[in-house]
Amino acid sequence: MEKSYQPDTIERHWYQLWEEKGYFSPTEQEQPYCIMLPPPNVTGNLHMGHAFQDTIMDVLTRFHRMQGESALWQPGMDHAGIATQMVVERQLGDQGLSRHDLGRDKFIDAVWDWKNDSGGQITKQMRRLGASVDWDHSRFTMDDELSLAVTKVFVDLYHEDLIYRGKRLVNWDPVLHTALSDLEVISKEESGHLWHIRYPRVDGKGYVVVATTRPETMLGDTAVAVNPEDPRYTDLIGLELELPLSGRTIPVITDSYVDIEFGSGCVKITPAHDFNDYEMGKRHQLATINVLNDDASINDEAPPAYRGLDRFKARKQIVADLEAAGLMEKIESHSLMIPRGDRSGAIVEPYLTDQWYVKIAPLAEPAIEAVQNGKIRFVPDNWNKTYFDWMHRIEDWCISRQLWWGHRIPAWYGPDGSIYVGFDEADARKRGNLADDIPLKQDDDVLDTWFSSALWPFSTLGWPDKTPRLDKYYPTNVLVTGFDIIFFWVARMIMMGLKFMGDVPFREVYVHGLIRDAHGQKMSKSKGNVLDPIDLIDGIELEELVKKRTTGLMQPHMAPMIEKNLRKEFPNGTSAFGCDALRFTFAALATNGRDIRFDLGRIEGNRNFCNKLWNAARYVLMSTTDHEVHAVAQSSAADRWIISRMHKMIAAIRGHINEYRLDLASQRLYEFIWNEYCDWYLELSKPVLQKGNKEEQNATRYTLLYVLERSLRCLHPIMPFITEDIWQRLKAPLKIEGESIMLQAYPQAGDTDRQAEDDISWLQNVLQGIRNIRAELNVAPGKTLDIAFQAGSTTDKKRQQQFSNLLQGLGKIGASQWLKEGADTSQYSVALVADLKILVSLKGLVDLEDELTRLNKLLERELTDLKRSEGKLDNKRFVDNAPPVVVEQEHQRLATHKTKVAGFEAQIGKLKKLRD
Repeated sequence: MEKSYQPDTIERHWYQLWEEKGYFSPTEQEQPYCIMLPPPNVTGNLHMGHAFQDTIMDVLTRFHRMQGESALWQPGMDHAGIATQMVVERQLGDQGLSRHDLGRDKFIDAVWDWKNDSGGQITKQMRRLGASVDWDHSRFTMDDELSLAVTKVFVDLYHEDLIYRGKRLVNWDPVLHTALSDLEVISKEESGHLWHIRYPRVDGKGYVVVATTRPETMLGDTAVAVNPEDPRYTDLIGLELELPLSGRTIPVITDSYVDIEFGSGCVKITPAHDFNDYEMGKRHQLATINVLNDDASINDEAPPAYRGLDRFKARKQIVADLEAAGLMEKIESHSLMIPRGDRSGAIVEPYLTDQWYVKIAPLAEPAIEAVQNGKIRFVPDNWNKTYFDWMHRIEDWCISRQLWWGHRIPAWYGPDGSIYVGFDEADARKRGNLADDIPLKQDDDVLDTWFSSALWPFSTLGWPDKTPRLDKYYPTNVLVTGFDIIFFWVARMIMMGLKFMGDVPFREVYVHGLIRDAHGQKMSKSKGNVLDPIDLIDGIELEELVKKRTTGLMQPHMAPMIEKNLRKEFPNGTSAFGCDALRFTFAALATNGRDIRFDLGRIEGNRNFCNKLWNAARYVLMSTTDHEVHAVAQSSAADRWIISRMHKMIAAIRGHINEYRLDLASQRLYEFIWNEYCDWYLELSKPVLQKGNKEEQNATRYTLLYVLERSLRCLHPIMPFITEDIWQRLKAPLKIEGESIMLQAYPQAGDTDRQAEDDISWLQNVLQGIRNIRAELNVAPGKTLDIAFQAGSTTDKKRQQQFSNLLQGLGKIGASQWLKEGADTSQYSVALVADLKILVSLKGLVDLEDELTRLNKLLERELTDLKRSEGKLDNKRFVDNAPPVVVEQEHQRLATHKTKVAGFEAQIGKLKKLRD
């Protein structure tokens, strides 16, 4: 075995072999287990959220595969309508072309060319992460088979009156000229203004002041609303007001939605340009006047002076005209949430337009019942409430997008505007009884990508055909997802699965938290705190990191700020930690919390865990090479102890994985392998291998191999590469048949041995007591100690005799004896194990005065640091002005100083007592 663990030399080798051998494909076993990979965008790269989620799914898949189940992790990619279209349009723009220059058909060809040449980078990155998905059956949402499924669902829902076309308010991107889903809109707080405008009363008795953050939309006002409980405006209700600059009048109405405390308490109502106003307009039968074009310029519904102006130029002109007319009461600075398209960065407008909708209520009712009656279980179950809250307030789903790339809506329009829907034009004509000479024009829109994604659990398995895979793997076992898409994806899959398959798409939904940086901040490119999983696996130099993150930005002006933040966050770049260390870190972070802090210190610690395991394996192989090893009937207490502890570990891990607590599973593995196997059992084996008889040595060698091999199998789902590499080396000495650890059975828990555990626990406590005394007295680990025992029980004396060799070897003990009760122990340092006193002779061991001098110097230095830290935290300016993270770090320093001071004072007191 190589002296040190080098992950880069083994990871690619083993993954390539696994894939070539077809180990990721489901077996012919009867019991199915299936997870659907949430399809990443074809344009995407593996980010920390993907890597975290994929690790969880791979752990579950590998675990169930080792359970002997026919495990299918179904992969694929989403066509990502807006994102992909933007990528290709940007490439055309570099050539001085637009999609309109090519025309729709040639543009679609160009997108397919890009997809085949450059798309799917994320699948290569998933391989680096060790994902054991069934690559041979990877699907793409624009595949012919999946496109057929999409078309069938649309046609069936339309002819059941569950899809309709209507004019409603949508999120509108004025740059991309398309409707957006809520998930594609990013709202952030920005600085703006609050304009207070005077609306004159028609009766000439003054005016009403109305506050707005978007003055340009006043051109579409159709009412002013006040709260019915507001006593200031009772005399206004029912009156007409002049709408400034428009020549129209609008009524004053009452609605309890109006916030009495906001602005003047009078609110302008613009049903065509505000979602809340739209609902209020429906309640009061108000006119809906749209004053914007699809590029957010002012249209012909507005007064002539503003027609054709960009919305922000119109805003400036309107404010100037109001001021000139004496109708501007005041202008205040105001912070507000601004919605922007996540792709274009443009401010999104609520926009009234014709779109296609799914009538959602009939589909939502059975989806609610499926969770209520336990057909689907959310893990953790607190997400039930979130699901129900949204499902009970669900609105019809806008499914059309004004793009070219995507599933084109299978609807055709006749000369009179009539709509005909079918699988193709011929089918639409047949369903509508249309003659061939009547011209039809297909709808230009495509379907929302979430529409095809909603069919993912059954379309990827072959539906609408009744395939063997569909019959075997639907419903799937679990969906692993972040809480941010419960509404957009999870709920819609449940509705569509129940509608078209007659059953839920999955039995459980495991909802994990979202990855944030070490300070709990959201990862963003502008903050420079984004971590790339591949960079953590391979390592990256700072300059290369800066170049990578600042090249090809959609907003090049951000580059200097990104570079500055990168240099601050990662002054040395990132080390090469290897895939297994990253995966183990993700597993350890898979708690039930909403936010998950990713700290580089954690992954560094887990790289050390890999090194610890590697070195342990080297020791075991060196200790067993050239020796015939076989199982024995009789073994030592230490051998029986480690096997008993292993069985407890296996039982605990099985329970944790079945309950989706990978954090607890990884913690238990870490504690067993590092603390019990490496730190204790390997040390307990050394005296036996050095001085034991032949039978004892054989039993210990077998136990070393036996426990290591089963530990590797337990660890394999989380850390596949290092476990495979070491396991291959254990096959020969243990006479194991099989090509790969991933095809071996996951270990079953066996019987435990209470007596062996109690015996070794006693030995550990005695050794730890001796080590504590060494540390307190600053005695070198290799220096031999003379010890004595006092008090205790008959069992203590038996165990002292039983483990005398181990105590001598591991405790570095010379002479030992039992002292009678009442014997003089003034020249001993004492440790207690229950009633047993462990006495370490101080004779010739330490100069108490020298040791007291050393400890007093350390105490004095620590007291100085403590006083400095207390001074900082007593300084109000520091506490109020320093970043919260810095203040928290100072609190942690103070706590550490207090702990050290208490420890030094205790040691000094103990030594003084011995001296005096």
